[in-house]
Amino acid sequence: MTPEHTRLVAALRELRAGAGLSLAALAERTAYSKSSWERYLNGKSLPPRHAVRELCRLADEPEGRPLALWELAESHWGGRATTASAPVSAPRSPADEPPPPRPEAPPPAGTGRHLRRSRLLLLLASAYTVVVGGVAALLFLLLPDSEAPEGEPLPASVPFSLAPLCHGAACEGRDPMRLICGIGPDTLAAYRTATGAHVELRHSQKCGASWARTWRTEIGDRLEVTAGGPTHSLRIGNADEAATFMYTEMTEATPGGTVRACFRPASADGERECFEARVGPAAAASRTPSPAASPDSHG
Repeated sequence: MTPEHTRLVAALRELRAGAGLSLAALAERTAYSKSSWERYLNGKSLPPRHAVRELCRLADEPEGRPLALWELAESHWGGRATTASAPVSAPRSPADEPPPPRPEAPPPAGTGRHLRRSRLLLLLASAYTVVVGGVAALLFLLLPDSEAPEGEPLPASVPFSLAPLCHGAACEGRDPMRLICGIGPDTLAAYRTATGAHVELRHSQKCGASWARTWRTEIGDRLEVTAGGPTHSLRIGNADEAATFMYTEMTEATPGGTVRACFRPASADGERECFEARVGPAAAASRTPSPAASPDSHG
């Protein structure tokens, strides 16, 4: 898979895991079969754009970022984003030159017309083959994936096939999606701000790191996350970012530790709101809006 396709698969797996949907449930609620979803979520084939939108709908997540990832993956699918240059042939030595053709006897009188007719028929046959083949290929591409065979046995859930690329301190300040930490994370706590934005604290046990994500935001909103170490933040910079879900960089988070997120609205009179959660098998979350406590009391 290309890096673009890998990031798309990671985002789709996170959506599916967050919604708790099995392959059978996806097949029942969409126009695509279990075998199709198995290929999409394992990176065996590129999903249609509509399938990405359907998964976002079922997961109740904004579709802006997944569709942007799909656009990138689709543009690189099959190497279409790169232009292959024509190979340069090496100079040949005289010994490599083919021998000169032997002189042929002139054709019998009257055969020129037959040769031209044969060549014309051959050209028409070739053109017909190209047209029919192109139509067949187009029909094949337009066939819905819901027609995929259902005979092969499939597991109830897609096996995890993409290993995280960092752990603990190595994940500090890095992108959870690029490092394959965003597949099947735990939601430590969820919070809705006074402006209507949604914020979640996410944690990957496989990566030993946490981050915060937000959606339904406004341009200029800020989000911060820390686990007692460095603070990582993001700012909603444009309408596209406000229309999708955005996430901070990761911070190392160990079992039993506390992760804290703070949301700063863009409006000048908006107050900072913070909440925190503990990392562990049973994550105990607490919501503490910052106006009721010192904004810097937890770093």
